[in-house]
Amino acid sequence: MPRIAVENNSRMSLRIRAEEKALILRAVSLNHTDLTEFVIRHAVIAAKAVIEAADHVELSERDSLRVLDLLENPPAPNPKLIAAAQSLPKRV
Repeated sequence: MPRIAVENNSRMSLRIRAEEKALILRAVSLNHTDLTEFVIRHAVIAAKAVIEAADHVELSERDSLRVLDLLENPPAPNPKLIAAAQSLPKRV
């Protein structure tokens, strides 16, 4: 069962198999650093890569041209869009 995150706690614990820990400790030794610094550095690099991949959408040439065409020639609003716009609160 997951534990509730504590916002002001800068500690993080995890379970790891002995073989994986031994592998990481060997890399730590070869890198002349400590376990915390090694894990944090590599976890942050991996996290940034995952976020970067999630934040970018790669379109095919056909789809890119379609998006540009829609930006230059937007379709007329349909009744649902008009109704949604009319239901918004009026600005003063």
